[in-house]
Amino acid sequence: MRLLLVRHGQTPTNVDYLLDTAAPGPGLTELGERQAAALPAALAGEDISAIYASTLIRTQLTAAPLAADLGLGVTVRDGIREVSAGDLEMLPGDTEAGHAYMTTVFAWAAGDTELRMPGGESGAEALGRYDAVVAEAAGSGAGTVALVSHGAAIRMWTAARAANVDVAFAAAHPLDNTGVVVLEGAPEDGWKVLSWAGAAVGPAGESGPTGEAV
Repeated sequence: MRLLLVRHGQTPTNVDYLLDTAAPGPGLTELGERQAAALPAALAGEDISAIYASTLIRTQLTAAPLAADLGLGVTVRDGIREVSAGDLEMLPGDTEAGHAYMTTVFAWAAGDTELRMPGGESGAEALGRYDAVVAEAAGSGAGTVALVSHGAAIRMWTAARAANVDVAFAAAHPLDNTGVVVLEGAPEDGWKVLSWAGAAVGPAGESGPTGEAV
């Protein structure tokens, strides 16, 4: 199975750099709408046969142009929503709160899944809900599935589940709005990242034609 993990388009709280993770969340900015409108062309080479989005409005708005272009519906699932910020909700992401948030997310990806976000979920809960949606998508029979999700959640799940991407790589490679991580594999066999935001990823998480970080 080919799995496309797509970050949503830009939101007003992305612009303000806030830890905005609660449902239903904001819509898209004008730039975010243009980013969503560009997705069909950006993914034109993919034979997508199923599209999923989270329960946060921004992912559904991002998925809508792609779904319309392909004549597909959008399956909405809570499991691929953003990692809950808990007590850190709506605090600035470029402060100690943001550092605590991402440190917790990557600790989960490294295996400390019993750790809990302050006032929020544990790593076991976050990975478990994401795993469940990926398993559902894999069991749908679709050869290629697009999951429109969220930056921290995508980086956490990929670092935890892909054999060739580790925490150091995911931490060093934030995803821009509508950035895409392409994987292949299956829940029972494991996953391998093929590309990260358009750059090929090698066996050890190397990216770019010379293996340099991009």
